[in-house]
Amino acid sequence: MSFTLEAPLAYNILNSFFENVSYVKGVEASDADKAVFNALPEGPCPKAYPHLARWYNHIAKVQGLNAKQAAAPAAAAAPAAAEDEDDIDLFGSDDEEVDEEAERIKAQRLAEYNAKKAAKPKPIAKTTVTLDVKPWDDETPMDKLTESVKAIAMDGLLWGGHQLVAIGYGIKKLQINCVVEDDKVMMDDLCDEITALEDYVQSVDIAAMQKI
Repeated sequence: MSFTLEAPLAYNILNSFFENVSYVKGVEASDADKAVFNALPEGPCPKAYPHLARWYNHIAKVQGLNAKQAAAPAAAAAPAAAEDEDDIDLFGSDDEEVDEEAERIKAQRLAEYNAKKAAKPKPIAKTTVTLDVKPWDDETPMDKLTESVKAIAMDGLLWGGHQLVAIGYGIKKLQINCVVEDDKVMMDDLCDEITALEDYVQSVDIAAMQKI
């Protein structure tokens, strides 16, 4: 028993869905992709549905097919149907057609539900970081050091509380907290920005990190 997705609404929803993701779920092709692929009657028009077409062609390659080959089974079935025309039961039941329609509607609603679910905004991954910033010596103005460090601005960076911690010989280090968005702030870049304050900073270390 087979079913197809024919409604323009489903095509539009799927096209929007695949604008931001590569597969129906997960990070690689799965049975869910195969099910949606087989439910489509034919390859979508690239101009009308560019994101859906990209996904469709990729899944076709994963299955060892191309868009034309994917539609071939339906075309090949036509001659066979003609050959068996004499065996058609004119008084047969319509239950199979009803079941196929029900399956088609079920698949269409499932695709619409998955598309809407995937469209919901995902939480932003963030990390709390504690940095130890060491000065050159006990004569380094720690107020200027702290002010310079907190003046560093990056998209996705939020400075938090700080304190001065004694490390010996009258020298204190700056221990400062910050919250970074993982996709926007690279810790190596942030550390480079701090060590660039060479008039005050000797070195910087990551003392602690914790995912939020």
